[in-house]
Amino acid sequence: MTRLIRTHSFALKKTGSYYITHMAVAVTVAYAVTGDWMASVTLSLLEPAVQSVVYFFHERAWNKAEKTAQQSEARAHAALV
Repeated sequence: MTRLIRTHSFALKKTGSYYITHMAVAVTVAYAVTGDWMASVTLSLLEPAVQSVVYFFHERAWNKAEKTAQQSEARAHAALV
């Protein structure tokens, strides 16, 4: 684990920095909309969790689409040969 952290320390710092920036923006925007700090923090913590689940299914759909396209191209190429 220590080696992983040392090897990827810059990327981990960058990821942490992005997370903090994202949360600050999300809390600020949510507060501007709701006027409630508790709701703002809750929404800002909930959104990335939901987004992660959505991203998983989004990636699966795109992987399936890519596989289907590759199979179609292979069939079209085979028909020409």
